[in-house]
Amino acid sequence: MMWTFIFLSVLSLNICQAAAQGNSTQKYYFKLKIDKNAIGNVTKLLRPFVNDTNFSIEDLKMTTECTENSDSVKCSCKLNHRWSDDVCWSHKMCCGDSECTFPTNSSQMCVSVRSVAVSGYLTLGQNYSDCLRDNTTEKYKECNDKLLMKMKEVYSTIRGFDTLKITRYRIGSVIAEFEMNTADGVNSKDLINKAQELSKRLPATFHLETAGNYSCTYTQEQPNVTIIHKDTGFLDVSLLPKISTSTDPPFVRCETINSVVTVTAKCEISKSSEPYVVTWIGNAIPQDPPDKSEETIVYKAVQIMTCNPPPVKPVELQCKFRNRCSQTRSGDIKIYFIKVGEKFCAAEGDWYDTKAGFTAELKCKNSAGVRLRKCSEAGGWEEEDSRCVLVELERTLQQAKIVNTGLGFKEENAADVLSSLENATNNTENIDTYANVNISVHVLSTLHQRLDEINNNSSIDHLLESSSNLLDRSLNKSWTSPPRDINLTLADTYLSSLERLIKIANTTDISRKPNVEVVTCVNKTECENSVFNVNVSLKNWESGVVKTTGFKQLESYLPHDWEMKPNSIVMSTTTNGSTDKVNITINFPLITPRPRHVRLECVSWNNTARKWSSDGCKWAGADDEGRCTCTHLSSFAILLSRYPMNITGETEMTYVGLSVSIISLTISLLIELVVWSDVVKTNTLHLRHTAHVNISVCLLVGNCCFLASSKPRDLSHIWCKTLTVLKHFSYLSMFFWMLCLSATLLHQTLYLFHQVSRTKYLRFSMIVGYGCPLLIVFVTFLTNNSGGESSYYRKDTCWLVYVGLMSGSIFTFVIPVGIIVFVNIFSMLVVIMKLLHHQENMDKSREKEKAAAKTILRTVVLLTPVFGVTWIFGLAVLIVDLTSGPIAYLVNYVFIFMNGFQGLFILLTTCLGDRTTREALLKRFRKKAPASTSDSSVKLDFKVKK
Repeated sequence: MMWTFIFLSVLSLNICQAAAQGNSTQKYYFKLKIDKNAIGNVTKLLRPFVNDTNFSIEDLKMTTECTENSDSVKCSCKLNHRWSDDVCWSHKMCCGDSECTFPTNSSQMCVSVRSVAVSGYLTLGQNYSDCLRDNTTEKYKECNDKLLMKMKEVYSTIRGFDTLKITRYRIGSVIAEFEMNTADGVNSKDLINKAQELSKRLPATFHLETAGNYSCTYTQEQPNVTIIHKDTGFLDVSLLPKISTSTDPPFVRCETINSVVTVTAKCEISKSSEPYVVTWIGNAIPQDPPDKSEETIVYKAVQIMTCNPPPVKPVELQCKFRNRCSQTRSGDIKIYFIKVGEKFCAAEGDWYDTKAGFTAELKCKNSAGVRLRKCSEAGGWEEEDSRCVLVELERTLQQAKIVNTGLGFKEENAADVLSSLENATNNTENIDTYANVNISVHVLSTLHQRLDEINNNSSIDHLLESSSNLLDRSLNKSWTSPPRDINLTLADTYLSSLERLIKIANTTDISRKPNVEVVTCVNKTECENSVFNVNVSLKNWESGVVKTTGFKQLESYLPHDWEMKPNSIVMSTTTNGSTDKVNITINFPLITPRPRHVRLECVSWNNTARKWSSDGCKWAGADDEGRCTCTHLSSFAILLSRYPMNITGETEMTYVGLSVSIISLTISLLIELVVWSDVVKTNTLHLRHTAHVNISVCLLVGNCCFLASSKPRDLSHIWCKTLTVLKHFSYLSMFFWMLCLSATLLHQTLYLFHQVSRTKYLRFSMIVGYGCPLLIVFVTFLTNNSGGESSYYRKDTCWLVYVGLMSGSIFTFVIPVGIIVFVNIFSMLVVIMKLLHHQENMDKSREKEKAAAKTILRTVVLLTPVFGVTWIFGLAVLIVDLTSGPIAYLVNYVFIFMNGFQGLFILLTTCLGDRTTREALLKRFRKKAPASTSDSSVKLDFKVKK
């Protein structure tokens, strides 16, 4: 008994209410069980059964012929028919028109080789807005039925019309996607005419794609209608296998020189319906039949060898697979020997005996990939290198490799791949190894090489979700610990692949995932995008779609120079428009605040050099730290220097200046000791020289502590803290003694005849010179975490902490110094003005004018360095950042020079520059009469009461 499938083409004016000028066509499929002898006359016998004036049978064809057996049925396609795509995909052996075997209850049938599948969408007006409602509502059903009926009224008149269905609705006005099938070939002109007719009735615009067996591929466009014809064919493909070779045991060990060893060579392939013919080249004995499992077939051959003499080189075998088309592929096998006395790593656990200098390889259990372990030249095992990956990820990668060449449509295949990738990466604990992250990234890389566009919204969502999963913080170690033999970074491949995939993705919305954000700007002259608080501005833009993508954690994985480290997330901007004239401004939030004098660098990723490059990008400077301006589109970030900017010659100038200063201060103190009794004839001179001695002592102690802490890393915390306290106190005391000196000169200049007790004045100076600094240091120490590190002092500098403007322990030094410097300058100006006033009251003789000029000049030379005018530049150093440019370097050089040599200035001005001191010193050396104090540097004769 045989049975057959037959389809009828029925013509009628009543089907689908067709227009008068065309009959509707409806296909009916019948399964008939008839006697074998009636097969030839079946079409003639069936025609009388249809007897209706409103219906007529236009075409009646037999498609499939089947023969029943006891437990199955064998079917074959009739001429000009083939198995449908559904049958081909579900039964791998049933493609084309080959004979197939099915279960007895099967209803599989063949279709015409001229059948055409039409898919497309039409854009409707708001009259069909109810079609966007939930598909369970009555309004949706009414709207859908109304539209479907109108479409069938027109399309059912196409010859061979079979089925029509609306697959979904989406927003964009109202867009209805539909699929239509015809049993016979369709005329493209008819298709255009029907689409134009329907577009007038609805009204609507159409976009159609056809798939069938055509002799060419072309695109047709008419008003409101676009049709793209795609040719598909069915090939009888004869496959070639992927061969995996191995030996058992992997290394043959000769325990004695007379040993006879047996080795089994294996060639493993994936299970296939291809009837390969396998031959072995070499002396191995083939073993039949091969071992078969659910997924693999293993072909084996046995090689028997002796260890006397041992083989000089590895024994080579080859297995060759030949398919039905006589195409061949071979697998090479080498058998390695461990000779008697040769070093090797003994078997350990799963690991087998391995020859020294070689790497053992084991297949992963319950996962794809291999485990590797090297045996060193000395015969010792090294650490295992596991490259096991999830089976789901391995399958996803293989699907990605054939996304544009395998069965099915490319976009649907891509959707399946991206969905599988998202499912595999959703649980980051399962992929927390370098191998799993590596294969996931290579899925993205493979897709970006094979896809031209991604239009499916769900595919785009799967892409972004899986990409975000890979950047989860829990996978940090997996990104940063590649095997030793892998040089390229995963992050580089990830960035370039995802950047390309996002560029071709048809996304116009904002997509936000935990670690990846995408914002799109469409056809605007000024684009303002923001991802993860990174603001991007693209002005004077001509046209096109601009996509901005932010990546969290990626900056830590991309390679960078050791001197710089990432200080922002990675942000990518791409466009499908022209990039000839681009000016993009990016405002990055910094990951860590920029320390003073530390340079930031705006960079873009160079895909060719595989590194960050500053070409075409400029940093806005310290006033706007996170802003970058670039003249091209790429992936951008900000790098932070690991070290502050250096001032050329700073260390040398400081050490030379301090050394000279210490020597000068020591000489000054010795001179004061030698001439003390000769220069303190009056109370005024006694107070002035006392102040000079204390200033010199404080500066000497401070400079010595500074030199002792020149290498902070070599000091312990306690020593660093102690030196900081001593410097803090010494430098403050120096300035307060300067304040005492300026107060003395100011008082004596303003009140020429006022008598002051020496004892009271000295007591006052001691309290101000040492008491005030001690109090300031004590309070600062206690209020800053009891002198804690990073609160009171910094270990890397052994000096006070600067946090920001008016913030940090440094300001307990800066503020008092600033006040004292201001008072000193004020005092100096008052003294100069008084001296000038005295000059006006003098006689007008040339000698007096000359003497007055010398007095003014001497006063300025004496007071300026002693009162610390150079510390104005010290305040400027704290305010000006070295990244500001040349002015910052100039300020620092002036301060380093003047402050470093301050001890020398004191020696030259207060000792050698003072006539009284010089004459007293010469007296000691020459043993001559003392010089008159009336010729001292400042001709003042004050009477001071005791």
